[in-house]
Amino acid sequence: MSADTDTDTDKELVRRARQGDGVAFDLLYTRYRHKVLSLVGRYLNKPEDAEDVTQETFIKAYRALPRFRGESAFYTWLYRIAVNTAKNYLAAPHQRVQAVELDAEDADGGEVAAALEDDTGPEGAARQDELKAAIDGALAALPEDLRAALTLREFNGLSYAQIAEVLECPVGTVRSRIFRARAALDLAIRPLTGQSDGPD
Repeated sequence: MSADTDTDTDKELVRRARQGDGVAFDLLYTRYRHKVLSLVGRYLNKPEDAEDVTQETFIKAYRALPRFRGESAFYTWLYRIAVNTAKNYLAAPHQRVQAVELDAEDADGGEVAAALEDDTGPEGAARQDELKAAIDGALAALPEDLRAALTLREFNGLSYAQIAEVLECPVGTVRSRIFRARAALDLAIRPLTGQSDGPD
């Protein structure tokens, strides 16, 4: 099924859900639950917290459906709600920002993935653990705006234009944030990959 077909199907399901068709919203929930869970899971370290925020995201979306004008795709609108809900959850007094886990298969194929996949054997496994810890720490230390842009790009596969819709900022700002986030990750792993900043 093409992206255009998905968008057309979403529009029809949203139209029906706004008219009180619970089954239509259930279908939207089924289609996007895993993607939202994956997105908010990058903000929250505990799976049960991610589940709670995912549920809250869909509750908010359901309540806000009458105000959804359809100017953007349903999923970008939903992702915006998810990002804001996750941010609010982290800002609550009982919460604290926690490390975000990055798996080798989630990386963008560049130096990070290569560094994590190069080694084999016990020494390699220990080195991978060290690299992974460095990446986790670097992700957790990123400013919220940079982490959100990188998460939507690398882990959810959104285009720059879609990320701009979700984060409500210009595409140029999205590109800048992703560049800065990647630079921070590269800097974090550089000492562990034997790379230097330039010629000696």
